[in-house]
Amino acid sequence: MATMVVANMLTDDTSSEILDELYKASREFTKSKKEAHKIIKDVIKIALKIGILYRNHQFSPDELDTVERFKKKMNQAAMTAVSFYEVDYTFDRNILSELLLECRDLLHAIVEQHLTPRSHGRIDHVFNHFAHVEFLTELYGDQEEYRVSLRKICNGINKLLDEGTL
Repeated sequence: MATMVVANMLTDDTSSEILDELYKASREFTKSKKEAHKIIKDVIKIALKIGILYRNHQFSPDELDTVERFKKKMNQAAMTAVSFYEVDYTFDRNILSELLLECRDLLHAIVEQHLTPRSHGRIDHVFNHFAHVEFLTELYGDQEEYRVSLRKICNGINKLLDEGTL
């Protein structure tokens, strides 16, 4: 719970709401509060570590190039996720899954020299969960619990995209 408190202090309202909805969707999918909490906790830990490395200028020029590729790929994944939500009958779980797995691989390349194997495991845990085609199928499905969360996630992503944060 301390991680969630720290996350709420360090993130804006929009990001906090997205994390809350990702938690709810993950809890519904995994049927486990503990697993959903661990996934979000791993998201926060990864984000904090990368943020600290970035702000302290720890990345080499090659790693910074990869950071830019990661940002573009993450932006593409975010816009794709929103598009699939907003435009009926366009959802393709394989496309979104591939984009998220490409983000995972880029992130591994960025932090390869900086983080421990345990942190790399956290990256895998997070991206493998959110890129899991069955999770994506449920999230974009017809169940009301998921539809509410997906709407809030996509609204938050849209806001972050409009602000240039994402």
